[in-house]
Amino acid sequence: MSGEQGRDRLKRIADFLFEAGMLRKTPRTGYQFLGTGQENVAEHSFRTSVICYVLARMAGADPGRAVLLGLFHDLHETRIGDFNYVNRMYNTSERSAALKDAAAGTGFSEDLLGLWAELEATETPEARLAQDADQLDLILNLKEQSDLGNTYADKWMDSAVQRLRTEEGRELARVIRETDHTDWWYLGPDPSWWANKNGGRKIKG
Repeated sequence: MSGEQGRDRLKRIADFLFEAGMLRKTPRTGYQFLGTGQENVAEHSFRTSVICYVLARMAGADPGRAVLLGLFHDLHETRIGDFNYVNRMYNTSERSAALKDAAAGTGFSEDLLGLWAELEATETPEARLAQDADQLDLILNLKEQSDLGNTYADKWMDSAVQRLRTEEGRELARVIRETDHTDWWYLGPDPSWWANKNGGRKIKG
């Protein structure tokens, strides 16, 4: 499947953008084993890209390059879906071929296949950080599920932490595991906000 089918470049770019939107409809499948939580691949790719930026800034690497690696790291899943770790014991997929066909005729093939090759080789700092960002997004989700009472999430976090490749990734994972997932909003306002809506109602003594 070439993906071009005699279509001009702008048609293929439109095809590509419609295809990228399929990630909104592609579920991440590991949560069926965890028992709680859910997300689609587009949601995962967005925060992975944000984490790539954060890690690159922490490490003094190229934030733009790292973000691109994170943004496109699961684009092939528009065609093959998300294989969780159980699926991968029994199934194989042609991820490079799927990405090649998705980009065919757009003029982006060299860029996207180059990003994919860099990510898979994990020889550049940005690629190692992007691989860690992928795991850290999972760790963030698992911490939320752990906070909500799923004890299996802690076991999954133990495994995910072992897959981290960089000191920055391990440091951030440690702090994530020590942080309640609600702190960013619950501890942000003055404590009186939750009692009297920031002065809108006085509490009688």
